[in-house]
Amino acid sequence: MILITTAGKVGSQTARLLAKQGETVRVLIRDPEKASALARVGVEVAEGDLEVPATIDGAMQGVSSVLLVSPAIPAQELNVVDSTVRAGVEHVVKITSKASADSPIARRRGQTEIENGLIASGLGYTLLRNNVYMQNFLMLAPAIAKTSSFGASTGDGRVGMIDTRDVAAIAAKITASPAPHSGKTYWLTGPERLSYPDAAAILSNVLGRPITFHPLTFEEQKQAMINVGVPEAIAEMNAQALSLVAEGDSDWITDDVPSLLGRPARGFEQFATDNATAFS
Repeated sequence: MILITTAGKVGSQTARLLAKQGETVRVLIRDPEKASALARVGVEVAEGDLEVPATIDGAMQGVSSVLLVSPAIPAQELNVVDSTVRAGVEHVVKITSKASADSPIARRRGQTEIENGLIASGLGYTLLRNNVYMQNFLMLAPAIAKTSSFGASTGDGRVGMIDTRDVAAIAAKITASPAPHSGKTYWLTGPERLSYPDAAAILSNVLGRPITFHPLTFEEQKQAMINVGVPEAIAEMNAQALSLVAEGDSDWITDDVPSLLGRPARGFEQFATDNATAFS
């Protein structure tokens, strides 16, 4: 049994892949109704809360490996680590990012605290350190569909964007057979470094109409996210991350995806093509 700690983008995609491969997989979620689509494809749904250790312990029964993917709140993820130790589970795959203890972004500092706790636990572990998700562009899709334009505080900074479907494919592979990956960190990216103006050009080609990019200030970026329903604290961290893109923070790519999957990583053009209806 493989336990996935949330059913967000990466968690739900990983669960579907594992179920399709015939693996037994369980997701932990506060509202089981939100995972009804996963239940229909054979994923076991366990009701629980990462703030309540007893519910995590209940979901941990019979589990051999864990995919730790959540909003990177240290107390919550360290509750999972502690429960994993109590249950005698052998391996945790941690979804993380470019973390550091002195980062200006609270989420990245939290990731470092979680990673340190996981490593200190003595559990087998693998860190999947991801660059910016292509799927973040889906938050911009309504504006692109309505105005054929979008803004961001990234300037001309380039990003080695990664498709969450590739992250999920790697997470599924490692959670199903973790031993060869114990103690390793993988830096997951797409095949190219693109600026947001580059992304606008690709969207223009795919959609068959001009899509324009306009730069935003940090405050404008933060407010734009709040306007679409992102909580203020998360909007501030997201705006910080996008503003760091302008300084080259995400201008890196690796060969880890093709090395692990035996195929090229998905590029932004494929992502845009696969999601063209959302942008239209």
